[in-house]
Amino acid sequence: MEPTRLVKISKYLIKHLRHTPDRLGLTLAPGGWVAIEVLLSACMAHQFPITRGELEAVVAANDKQRFSFDETNTHIRANQGHSVEVDLQLEPQTPPDVLYHGTGEQSVPAIQKSGLLKMARHHVHLSQDRETARKVGMRHGRPVILAIDAIAMHQAGFSFYCSDNGVWLVDAVLPEYLTVIGDR
Repeated sequence: MEPTRLVKISKYLIKHLRHTPDRLGLTLAPGGWVAIEVLLSACMAHQFPITRGELEAVVAANDKQRFSFDETNTHIRANQGHSVEVDLQLEPQTPPDVLYHGTGEQSVPAIQKSGLLKMARHHVHLSQDRETARKVGMRHGRPVILAIDAIAMHQAGFSFYCSDNGVWLVDAVLPEYLTVIGDR
């Protein structure tokens, strides 16, 4: 499949599985799951036909592993990043000692004052490595990496979850758990 088609399908799925499933007439089941046949039929009905093979290629090739199939390969979901109400059925986990968050330089003063807030999403997204955080920060201007004392937060009673693609999720990160470590 051509890379441009892969990207176009991925963006379409992100939009409809994370933010506007109702526009396609989809209802997200617990866990965020949608039957693949229902999704493909809805895409066809909305003049954006996707084949099963294309869907499998998008799930397999997405560099951020944004989507997963269930164990029966009959349902698909976006792994995290939803702005619509959905219970992803994630279980609390003990996080690594330190997690990272990438942001744009212009956001750092507000973050240092108020912490990291989930805004329109269900959780704040954190990564296990600096490089991933840097790449995320680059989408927002000059990147700045923040280190989060995740183990101290966990010990203070904050619940952490890890999505199927390794993104760590938490409701908020208070300023006292943040350290600016730069852009490298």
